Amino acid sequence: MLRPVSTVAVSLALAVFLSGCGKEQAEEQRPRPVMVVHPQSAEAQLETYPGEVRARYEPDLAFRIGGEVVKRLVDSGDQVKQGQVLAELDPKDVKLKLAAMKAQVTAAQANLKLVRAERDRYQQLLEKQLVSRSQYENFENLYQAGEARLKQVQAEYNVSANQAGYAVLRAPRDGVISRRMLEVGQVVAPGQTVFNMAADGEREILISLPEGNIGQFSIGQAVRIKLWSRPGVFLSGKLREISPAADPQTRTYAARVAITENDGKPVDLGQSAQVYVSPAGDIPLSVPLPALTADGAQSYVWIVDPVELTLKRVAVTAGPYGEEEVPILHGLQESDWVVSAGVQLLNEGVKVRPVDRDNRPLSLAGGE
Repeated sequence: MLRPVSTVAVSLALAVFLSGCGKEQAEEQRPRPVMVVHPQSAEAQLETYPGEVRARYEPDLAFRIGGEVVKRLVDSGDQVKQGQVLAELDPKDVKLKLAAMKAQVTAAQANLKLVRAERDRYQQLLEKQLVSRSQYENFENLYQAGEARLKQVQAEYNVSANQAGYAVLRAPRDGVISRRMLEVGQVVAPGQTVFNMAADGEREILISLPEGNIGQFSIGQAVRIKLWSRPGVFLSGKLREISPAADPQTRTYAARVAITENDGKPVDLGQSAQVYVSPAGDIPLSVPLPALTADGAQSYVWIVDPVELTLKRVAVTAGPYGEEEVPILHGLQESDWVVSAGVQLLNEGVKVRPVDRDNRPLSLAGGE
């Protein structure tokens, strides 16, 4: 009785074992899920400097003469056109001075007319030998003095006329009033800044460079620019200007970055920006740290064929490791799909099922 029972038990155990092997083989043949990502720009590996979008030309506007402000026609943020009136001073004093100079011009003209007539009369008398040459020369000198006096007061009148026009402050070119520093009733001195203007046209990024490594920067050095309003979009630029002296309070050097290659969209004043500086001016790609594996001194990553959905090990050149990412200097393209975790358990040519960080299936051939 025992022998038949033992035979049946062995048969059942063998069947269960074979069934388990079949399941393992089926599971091995089933595509394995792998988390994949695209390589990203290795921004964290570059020196980054925050900045602000500024105009290429930012003139300080001031009256050429002093006086009391009687009109203020624009405010901060207003768009202005070339020649537009911005503010006016009380013109009473300059008009009075202009009238006084005009009276002096009239007096000088009358005096010149008188001495000219006397000179001409004495010239006729000299020709008839009725007066001496010294008498004639005296009136000739009076005439020349009168002529010089007229030229002097005429020039002074022109200056006064110009000053009358200086009582009106006009925009030197198209732009935006970025700052206002006057009010009606305020008395301003000649040359005192009353408006800051951001001229239309070229835009730049104003950044501050640290004193410790200012020697690493040079005029014309290529940089990359990213605006906070356009995440993921990089603009090309170069260092156009570096201040020759450090700020006495912050101990940093002000620098201007010119935008050399834009994407066609306007860059608004005051926008926040990040300027990325690297020796070559290019931003390398980066992958998460778990995506990188090594065989001796050679580093590798696993990429997924978007059509066949099979694994391929690719040799890469890695840069200095970061806390979460590592830059890949050579070996990867932005369009590659890289396995970002569990790379130590992968094999060449294995069929996989790509998923994202939320374990959602990805269609790589569809470009998702």
